[in-house]
Amino acid sequence: MDTENNSFKRDARVIGLVGLAHGTSHFYHLILAALIPWLKPAFGLSYTELGLLMTVFFVVSGVGQALAGFVVDRFGARTVLFSGIAMLGVSALVLSGAGSYGGLVLGALLAGVGNAVFHPADYTLLNQRVSRERLAHGFSVHGISGNIGWAASPIFLTTIAAAHGWRTALLCAAALPVAVLALLALNRHVLYPDPPLRQAAGAQGNTLAFLKLRAVWLCFGFFLLTAVALGAIQSFATISLESLYGISHALATSSYTAYMLASALGMVAGGFLGAGSKHHDRTVALAFSAAALLALVLAAGAGPSWMALPLMGLIGLCSGVAGPSRDLMIRAAAPQGATGRVYGVVYSGLDSGLAIGPLLFGLVMDAGRPGWVFAGVALFQALAIATAVGVGGSTRARQAGIKGQAA
Repeated sequence: MDTENNSFKRDARVIGLVGLAHGTSHFYHLILAALIPWLKPAFGLSYTELGLLMTVFFVVSGVGQALAGFVVDRFGARTVLFSGIAMLGVSALVLSGAGSYGGLVLGALLAGVGNAVFHPADYTLLNQRVSRERLAHGFSVHGISGNIGWAASPIFLTTIAAAHGWRTALLCAAALPVAVLALLALNRHVLYPDPPLRQAAGAQGNTLAFLKLRAVWLCFGFFLLTAVALGAIQSFATISLESLYGISHALATSSYTAYMLASALGMVAGGFLGAGSKHHDRTVALAFSAAALLALVLAAGAGPSWMALPLMGLIGLCSGVAGPSRDLMIRAAAPQGATGRVYGVVYSGLDSGLAIGPLLFGLVMDAGRPGWVFAGVALFQALAIATAVGVGGSTRARQAGIKGQAA
């Protein structure tokens, strides 16, 4: 019993610490998007130029994330994670002092470098340090913490910006990674990573063998498509809802917050669904089918204004349910010993999609088509379903082949 209690406490501590770091990463995803109402007039920018800032962030993060997976597998996850958190704080300081559009681009670039490390480092630590029976719940908490970061960021930044200006808001944002890094450093012994992988002589070519797996690239495609939809919601859902439904900025922001909080609730349920299922692709497909249909209803803009908030919440709930099954789907597709590399490459699809989404839908907004934002969300979620089903089929075929060889 004591051993079981100690195992639970250790797992909970690791999950909590990694989740806190992940929430900080997601908080920084929106430090520019949340301040669009202030940055646009301050620098005389178009929505396309503002979208390009977020594209810079996610392009840098996507390329860096694929590379960070190799660094994590080689040198260990803890050190890489700590460096990323520190870089986020530096980026907020640079952004707060920006005097031109070029300064904003530099700050976005540094934030992208810091954000690049989180998924390969986080998932490597969870897979190494959390008991198998609690791993689905670990993934659930990891996703929830990210959504809490997304939900908290607009509220935190817009509240301070409205009272004291956008530069002060960014200075306050810089304090968050400092506090998180201090807490992680105090608990660094809990996050001690497994010894870095040492390649045997003549076996360096195996480092890239995972890239030949069809399931890995289907996972990449899944993340890219879903992230384009997410990028649209993060960057322009609030402004689109104001235009479509004639609601106030405060209510539109609350609708976005409802999306994120409901998504976190969905991830709690998704953790239990993931732990009790072997067909994770089917859970993902059903959840995203419902989310896409709801997004089409929202895109029509035909209902009463009060519909905006509950519809956003329901879309978030369905998307959240898919989260833990999505991460378990990737784990099943990853070869043993390549966790950091697989998560790094696959999650670079997330950053690639988040880079495309703001720029694509910034053009849509500049064209005066707010309803197309949610229609686009539905389209990209529907396309992602096909990739999820493909991942499940490829993984089951590979596992059946392994069992057949063993027999």
